[in-house]
Amino acid sequence: MRKTAITLALAAAALSGAAHAQAANYAIDPTHTFVTFEIDHFGTTTNRGRFDKKEGTVQLEKGKSGKVSITVDTTSINTGTEAFNKHLQSPDLFDAAKYPTIKFEADKFSFAGDKVTEVAGNLTLHGKTNPVVLKATKFNCYENPMIKREVCGGDFEATIDRTAFGMDYGVQWGFPKNVRLVIQVEAVKQ
Repeated sequence: MRKTAITLALAAAALSGAAHAQAANYAIDPTHTFVTFEIDHFGTTTNRGRFDKKEGTVQLEKGKSGKVSITVDTTSINTGTEAFNKHLQSPDLFDAAKYPTIKFEADKFSFAGDKVTEVAGNLTLHGKTNPVVLKATKFNCYENPMIKREVCGGDFEATIDRTAFGMDYGVQWGFPKNVRLVIQVEAVKQ
């Protein structure tokens, strides 16, 4: 009897360890996720904008790996100025009618302990796909006291060359090629 109890206890411990090694699935919380961009304006000011509609999933295997897929609706661009929004959506820039989404997909996560330090993947923008590495400036997982579920997230950023995606409007006038992406993400464990 005692041998059976020990065997069951060891089996339970092994299954518990296997459960912790399995990936956890998370859904992006759009109310706590913001995709923003910044670009210099003639060395005088910084133009900023965000996308109000986004969705996606994250899969984390703590301390080991992960996957992420985020889709952004280009028609939801919001700079606070309607005329600027329309120009950004025009064929001069995002061409939102032709390219209604931006997508980031990654399966190369770097960790320091249980903290994500960077995510390497592919960004599809304006019909072109290029590699992008998002550096984590913050990352944390916590038990959300309001929804009683685990939430993981962080602040991530990268600088991209927009001309690599075929977006070269204004470069001939001195508008910069480099755009800073800042992505604040929170995702709820499913």
